[in-house]
Order: sequence, then C-alpha cells, then structure tokens
Amino acid sequence: MKKLLLMAVVLFGMVAPVLAQEGDLHGDVGYTYNSMHVWRGIMTYGQHSSSQPFINLDLFGSGFGIELVGNIVNGTGTNPDQLGYNNENRWDYSLFYAGALNPEDTYATMYKVGYRYFNYPSMSSHTRRSIDLQELYAGVAFPKLLGVKGLVPGYAIIDCWPSNSETVVGGSNPRGGTYAGWAHVFMLDYALPVAGLTAETPEQVLNFHIETVYNDGVDPRPYGGYTDSDWTHVMVSVSTDFDLGNNLIFTPGLYHQITFEDDPDTGVSPDHDITWVELTMKYKF
Repeated sequence: MKKLLLMAVVLFGMVAPVLAQEGDLHGDVGYTYNSMHVWRGIMTYGQHSSSQPFINLDLFGSGFGIELVGNIVNGTGTNPDQLGYNNENRWDYSLFYAGALNPEDTYATMYKVGYRYFNYPSMSSHTRRSIDLQELYAGVAFPKLLGVKGLVPGYAIIDCWPSNSETVVGGSNPRGGTYAGWAHVFMLDYALPVAGLTAETPEQVLNFHIETVYNDGVDPRPYGGYTDSDWTHVMVSVSTDFDLGNNLIFTPGLYHQITFEDDPDTGVSPDHDITWVELTMKYKF
C-alpha cells in the first residue's frame, strides 16, 4: 500500500505542472455523520454510527480527480462473528476521470471511471489477515434521455478483487465467499425544486434517489455470511443542500433500504428494513 501511495504522489508531482495549465485546483473537504454505516447494502459496523472525513480534488479542470474518504466506527462493536471486521476503520483512496459526451443531445452522457483502494490500516496489507480490497468502477448518467428536467437514469458497474488472493477476503475465507466479482447498480435520480425556507434562498432542491443492486458474489465480510449472485436490495433516499455562506454547504439526508437477501448466511444484511440518517458539512474551494 505504501508503494501504491508513493507512486500516486510521484505521478501527481509529474503531471501537476501540466494539469495546472488547464485551470485552478478545486474541490471540497468535509465530514459526514452516519447514524448507521451501510456499504453496498451491508451494515458494516452493525447498529453503530460512523464518521466519514473526506476530501475531493478536481485536478485543475482536467477531468481527473482524487478522493480520500475515512470510515471510522463510533463506539465499540459487540458481535465480531456477524461481520468479521466490525470495528475495523477503513480508508478509501480513489483516482478517477469524469467527463461528458454530446452534452446538448438527447443522448447526452455523463461518465466517470476510476480505481479505488480500500485500506484497513490496523491490519498488514502483506499477510493472510489482510482484508484490503480493490476495485475498478465505471458509471454513466443520462440527464436528457427521459425528457423530464431533473429526472436522470444511471448505471454503474464495479469489478472487485482482494488485494491478496490468499487472505480471508480471498481464497481463505472460511465461509467460501470472496471479494472477487462484479456488482451492477441501476439508479434513478430526480431533482425537485420547491419553495425555499428563507428570503435568501427562494428555491430549495430536494434530491430523490433510488437504486437497486445485482451482486455477483461480491462480499467483503471475511468471517460473516457471503452473498450469493442475486438482486440484493433496493435503497431510496432524499437529501437537500443548504448554502450557509462562505462556501459552506450542509446536506442532511434520509435513507431507507429494503433487503431482498436478508438471510444471515447468504444475504447482505439480516435486517429486512434499514433506515438511517446522514449529515454532511463540507467546505468548497
């Protein structure tokens, strides 16, 4: 992992002078509180809440960007047999490229492709106890396809694998599951403008989101259940942004998941219905 980060730093140092000719460095830095940490339909930390510090950088308007997200459990877990890595904090590192095709046409397409590394710093990345993960991902959205302003269908495909094939998230998983396979995410977003709450914000936008996932055997839990290839869950949410001034944005969100595969051995979650809240504060620059 250290070599990977060093390579990323060196590469950024080489290309930054060229990218700088495109424009300024922009991004945001912030913090998200989750009343429950749900990742790919899985209650990663059981019933415990989590903290997610993050930073996103748009590399000088080039289309390239980098992202760092922490996943830190709040409190102490009590059932390590259920999830295996309960209480294990994780850091996600991502390098991506985003752009648009035919932005003025009906088939206008927004896209994003990238690579992500999931690092659990409390465990060595070079031993059989490692649970580090990697993935390649690609997503598309079609903002004009349906002819309704604000209604945007989308799709993402994710190719996942363990950093070490002989670890407990690879071939040595005692339950037989691995973090090697594909996940398909089908999405629909709708931005609904409503009357603002104050004179300074005459219009507020409610962002509705729904997604469903086909999981082709991808499950990061080393000792818990493993997920069969199947439709695993559907998740719906609503959120909105409050501009607090001075480039500060506050975003509350309400999320609800209906779990299709809620068997404790072969499903993503033992709970059929999951509801949680996310509160995000970020500074844009």
